[in-house]
Amino acid sequence: MSPAKKSDLLRENELIYGRLLTIDEPHLIHRYNKALVAFGLKPTKLKSFEIDRTGFSPQVAEECGDYNYLDPNGINRRFIILTPSQVDLPVVHTAFSNTSQLMFEFMSTNQRAIDALTIKDVIYGEIEDSVPKVDDIEDLLSINQVEFKVLSAEDVLGKAAELGKLVDRLKQEPDAWRDSAMLTRMVELAKICGDIRENALVPDQVIFRHSAYWTSHFGGLYVFIDRDMTTVISDPAAPGFRRSRPWQVSYLSIDDADRVFKFLAATGRIELPRASWIETSGYLEHRAEMVVRALIRDAEPDRNLTDVDKVWLQTWIHSHADLITRDGNFPFLNAAKREIAHLGYLKIEDVFPQQRFLVIRAKPGHPDAWLTNQLISDFVPQDFVSRYVFNKPGFYRDYDGFSDAWRSHVVDVLKTSYLKDKVAFRTRLYGLTD
Repeated sequence: MSPAKKSDLLRENELIYGRLLTIDEPHLIHRYNKALVAFGLKPTKLKSFEIDRTGFSPQVAEECGDYNYLDPNGINRRFIILTPSQVDLPVVHTAFSNTSQLMFEFMSTNQRAIDALTIKDVIYGEIEDSVPKVDDIEDLLSINQVEFKVLSAEDVLGKAAELGKLVDRLKQEPDAWRDSAMLTRMVELAKICGDIRENALVPDQVIFRHSAYWTSHFGGLYVFIDRDMTTVISDPAAPGFRRSRPWQVSYLSIDDADRVFKFLAATGRIELPRASWIETSGYLEHRAEMVVRALIRDAEPDRNLTDVDKVWLQTWIHSHADLITRDGNFPFLNAAKREIAHLGYLKIEDVFPQQRFLVIRAKPGHPDAWLTNQLISDFVPQDFVSRYVFNKPGFYRDYDGFSDAWRSHVVDVLKTSYLKDKVAFRTRLYGLTD
């Protein structure tokens, strides 16, 4: 079944493909089709569709039967820019978590050129990496920067460059003004490009650093970059794992909770459980509720949870004490809360490695905070709210395996918690204000 069919409930509640830009003006659809044809794709016959920051459209993807039509090899991502307003949109389909940030940096840095170009033309191209295809981890690690290869359907960019050269010639060669053919050509180009002294039509910066990221390659892989060491966290079965450069690259198994936790702590990427943030955030209470809801899902996957409230949850906990005790996470969180209230902190070294991820969060001011919270959510799959906020690929994968009753429940919880006020929710639980 296609992603579109599986996500009807999510789409109706704007939990997937939300906040996209509707394209229904004929001239914009015409421009979009020119970009598709330039990529060797068939033009869309749709009279209306939505796009994200990169120009990806779920409706176009459904029409052509290929959700990777702008990402054919999961590398060298294609983009289509119809309007400068795309900079404010999310990126909803990508193989790299930092695609959104790279697009934002490119569009923000070159705002004047994009403003001017999109008045007359569509901008399209590739975010070109140093490798055409990813066969193993070493291919990923060889990507240090990306270059935006920028084209325009009517070649306004090329014409602007040509006009610029002719203007320089006119300034530098004393008799150039006598060349009537050149002057005629300049007039023709100016009709297309306008006054290039006023309109910056050529992007100033097209090369950007490739920072820490998650990628869908090899079942999901994290790359964290520090001054003296790059750290890869993935399934050890990924091709190239621990194969080369041990003095530059540290390889950690995604199944090794102890080593992953120690890495995050040693590099200052996490906040350990202390009263200063635990007691005001409601973080442990949130985790405890998510743990209990996951146990209910496993025990009674088809139960209708529409009218569940805290009193009902408490009653369920009491009547399933043996199950709660066997799982161990709910009692642990209650004990952690008591210890933090008493000591002001939790003695994390006494905690089982897997359970440490229940009581930590990314350090809010760290540049990798969102990526770190995504990694933490891989160790706490019970918390579908955190999965949705920071790890949408993981959340959607989990969602596909849920029963219909549990899908409805998950959507209801997200609507009444996170979607109600996203910024306030992220600030309270995770300390994030952006």
